[in-house]
Amino acid sequence: MDDYSAWVGRSETRTDIAAPAPLVGLAALLDHDVSPWTPGIVPPLGHWLYFLPDARQSAIGADGHPRRDEHGLLPPTPLPRRMWAGSRIAFLSPIAVGAALTRRTTIDAIRPKRGASGDLLFVTLRHDIAAGGVPAIREEQDIVFREAATGPAAPLPPVAPTGSQPADAVRSIAPDPVLLFRYSALTFNAHRIHYDRDYARDVEGYAGLVVHGPLIATLLMDHALRSGLAPRRFAFRAEAPLIDGTPFDLCLVRQDGGARLWARDATGRATMRAEVDL
Repeated sequence: MDDYSAWVGRSETRTDIAAPAPLVGLAALLDHDVSPWTPGIVPPLGHWLYFLPDARQSAIGADGHPRRDEHGLLPPTPLPRRMWAGSRIAFLSPIAVGAALTRRTTIDAIRPKRGASGDLLFVTLRHDIAAGGVPAIREEQDIVFREAATGPAAPLPPVAPTGSQPADAVRSIAPDPVLLFRYSALTFNAHRIHYDRDYARDVEGYAGLVVHGPLIATLLMDHALRSGLAPRRFAFRAEAPLIDGTPFDLCLVRQDGGARLWARDATGRATMRAEVDL
């Protein structure tokens, strides 16, 4: 695999405004009559609605993501499949709606690995976001690039016993194409696995449309907020894909200083795990 160590430390800076309209869309997506958010403040994970991709249409690749080359931030790996594998986020100070935002993104690490499905490239990005010049969020984001699919995804192994563990609070979500489309529209996410069923199945090997990782994380955060928690830190890790058409559960267990959360598919498998610190 190519050596991308020289890309570590590369960075870019972008600006935006914490506009209210995306938050109205997020509340509608999450099916709130009255949202559980502090009025006038961007809710936890609401920063994902800003700094949206803005590549020209002519620069978009076959998967819907901007094509990677030596001029961009991400390394130009030939591994075609991309997924957001997890994040660790610290909420340092509130972001007022309407605030001027600055985000500096730095490549913290690039790690090639060999897995059961072939070559993998893990890229860790650090996002430092300031609102009105005041540090507001620090996020470490893990992106994984994988080899092309050679056929339908292999069956997942038997469900681990912890996948069906009891929870203090459970909420069921029915992920249909409309939900996925609305989240893609809200985040300007053009990755075809979320809306092009033929592409998701025939090119990337999924059984159907893939529920966005950050959408699942946002639903888990919303589950925590509905349970009355006020997170200072949030971390999540994706473990298996969720496919549209089959309901899944959001699960929460309270613990000292916070809570553990997970998304549970219809078989009882935990497909994403998360933790909240208060």
